[in-house]
Amino acid sequence: MKKLIQVLFLILLCILLTGLIILRAQQGPAPEGDVVPGSDIDTADDMSLPDDMMADDMGMTDDMNMTDGIGMDDDMGMMDNMGIPDDMMEEPEPTPTPEPTPELFTISVIGDETLTSHQMLSDQSEYSYAGRMNGDYTYPFKNTVQYFTNDEFTISNLECTLSDSQMYSPQQFYFRAPAANAQILTLGGVDFVTTANNHSLDFGQAGLLSTYAALEEYGLEYGKEDEFKIVTTEHGLRIGVYCAYNDYIPSKDKAGAAIQQMKADGADYIICAFHWGQELYYEPNASQIDIGRACIDAGADLIFGCHTHCLQPIEEYNGGIILYSMGEFSFGGSTSPKDRDTAIFQVTLKRDLDGTITVDGWDVIPCCVSSRPVYEGYTLDNYNDYCPTPYEEGSEDYNRVLSKLNGSYQASSQGADYSNWYSSYG
Repeated sequence: MKKLIQVLFLILLCILLTGLIILRAQQGPAPEGDVVPGSDIDTADDMSLPDDMMADDMGMTDDMNMTDGIGMDDDMGMMDNMGIPDDMMEEPEPTPTPEPTPELFTISVIGDETLTSHQMLSDQSEYSYAGRMNGDYTYPFKNTVQYFTNDEFTISNLECTLSDSQMYSPQQFYFRAPAANAQILTLGGVDFVTTANNHSLDFGQAGLLSTYAALEEYGLEYGKEDEFKIVTTEHGLRIGVYCAYNDYIPSKDKAGAAIQQMKADGADYIICAFHWGQELYYEPNASQIDIGRACIDAGADLIFGCHTHCLQPIEEYNGGIILYSMGEFSFGGSTSPKDRDTAIFQVTLKRDLDGTITVDGWDVIPCCVSSRPVYEGYTLDNYNDYCPTPYEEGSEDYNRVLSKLNGSYQASSQGADYSNWYSSYG
């Protein structure tokens, strides 16, 4: 405030002096010793303001004089905008509002989740799913969770019953995990599972209802046989998912009707989750190709296939994507799966300013179903620790996965034979 008063005083003084000089110039030179008419000022020595104007009339005090902090080199001086700071001379320009841009979202797809060992392997065994996990529900996804926690939506296939009750099953292979194992999926970043598969009824309707209850308890969305659900994600994407098994041959008519209904209900992106194909065959059969393409033609965006226990090719068809099989992921069904390769599929969706959803691209992350590769000293009998782990980019394993997904893989043998499975346990 003191500086401002000084500045204003200087401006006023300059105006007064300038006025006097102009007035004197207009009247012409006065004789020596005479006084200019109409003026009380007769010499240069008298061209100053009385002391009482300097101090009293202008409110100046002794510490507010001409030499107190004001000079030619001062940042408030006469040569610098007459002593007025820049921020008082001009208003600052407002920060421009950023232009809106399209939004990008990632959808992740992974294979079978069997969150327990088969009935012939005790939970007390160090090689069992429970033994490897050792009470740590984050363990199975510890090497891959980073791909799912920051995406928009992750879908997988749940291939076991979740129940704490003892139940009977007539199946050759059956899998019952504790209900609390549902949190393996939620802690791992999974948002949705399909239960439409050949193991959903291992323990009949009671087992299936128990599974639904466990998934609801831990807040995990799920799909049922021959039903669809539309899930709204955190950022408002409406993902429609239709699930079907139907003894490995989903109905094209039922799927087509579900797709049309999801579109009518406002789904932004439509996924068909199908349990189909033949175990350990690396190419889709004619039924898979026919059903998959028919669903894309009907308006589906992505076909998510599973069941084969191995990867099958990815096909881009008529603007959609068909994942014929994503193989296994955290698979407790075997300590030594015949095929150890799996992958994470991720598609990027772009939401434009008008709300239109389009595919911006997709990628895969080749993985092993275990963090214990057989070539690092582990045997084929115990290498699976149920903790999927990405392969090193550019490695032989990494490239083998890519060949299975692009259809160039040449298998030395195909098909699964379980005829001697029981005898192997004595």
